[in-house]
Formats: sequence, structure tokens, C-alpha cells
Amino acid sequence: MILKNDNLHDFRMIYFNSDGYEGTMCGNGGRCITAFAASLGLISNEAVFLASDGVHRSIILKNTINLKMSNVSEIKKFDDGFFVNSGSPHFICLNKNPNKININFIGKKIRYQQRFAPEGVNVDFITKKENIITIATFERGVEAETLSCGTGSVASAIAVSINKPDGKYNYIINAKGGKLQVSFQKKRNMFSNIWLSGTAVKVFEGTFETETLIL
Repeated sequence: MILKNDNLHDFRMIYFNSDGYEGTMCGNGGRCITAFAASLGLISNEAVFLASDGVHRSIILKNTINLKMSNVSEIKKFDDGFFVNSGSPHFICLNKNPNKININFIGKKIRYQQRFAPEGVNVDFITKKENIITIATFERGVEAETLSCGTGSVASAIAVSINKPDGKYNYIINAKGGKLQVSFQKKRNMFSNIWLSGTAVKVFEGTFETETLIL
């Protein structure tokens, strides 16, 4: 990710996948770049920043970074799962135990299916018990399993709420990389006031040099 100056907002977030190409919205990335901006003294405990899918608001409360996501209305039902665009495209599959299946093998097959062409799709395998969702994600651009996915967590929480009545919902998301929380308001087929929350911990610091960086 690159934190770039922006004339209208606190900063601009530019996100690259590990394949070297600029990616769509990254929810956990939005939370982490908020923590990074605070560590640089660019913001205090709140930020308004621009990302690939529009403007986001983030709030730091103690060790928790809360990120407001874009509204979601692009949802499709399939016989084998749900497609939800939560800033990035996701296909959600229900599975009894996501942590015991071959995520890379099955996820890669779904990621390249013709129905999701040409951009492809991220694939989330989930199980739900009450308001707790267990998730495992195959991420495009990484082309492998990732230990936690913010937009995937949001998409999964929305997917399990599609057939529920209008109202406010809150879910705990258990991923291999840690725990997140997703809350939102549902009204008809629109999901709004979506918040993605979790910790963001600094684990590494380094520098790099480049002769030319054009964005």
C-alpha cells in the first residue's frame, strides 16, 4: 500500500496485490493504513481518505481500528453460493468446516470460472453459528489463501443476512489471521452503515529506495 497526499482528504490509499497490479478495495489494508497515518502524526484518531471504491471514514478507539465501508447493493444468488461486491468482488460458499478443505485447490477453480470473467473473483468459504462466522479466503492477485480478508468478511456477513428481515446486524468473524467484527444496517436489498473493526499491530519497519515512482 502507498499513502499519498490528497487535496480533498486526509490521504489517498493505493493498494497493490502481490502480483504487482493495483487492486480493488482492501478492508484490512484500510484499517492498517489508518494506523500507519496516525503513527506518522498525519491524523489523530479519525481520518477521511480516498480509496479505489470511493471515500472511507476510519476511527481509532484504543487498539481497535474501525473502518466504514462502501454501501453494498450488488448481490447475486447462485445455486452454490452468493456473489457480493463489497468494494472487491467475492463469491461466498457455505461449508461445514472451512479450515479443513483445500482452499488453494478449490478456490482457484472457482476464481477462474467463466461466470466471473474477465476480472475473476475472490472466494470465501464460511460456516455460521448464531452471529459467529468462521471464514477461509482464496484471494485473487495473491492467487492463494490469505489468513484474513476484510472485504471478504464484510461480503460473508452480508451473504448470511440476505434472507433475513430488515434491521441492524453484528457479526464476529473468525479467520486464521485473527478476529474481526462486521456491523451494518439492512433495508430491503441495500446494506449501509457498514463498519469493519479489528486490531492493527505494527510488526515491521523498513525503508526502500526508488529512482522513479509515478502514481
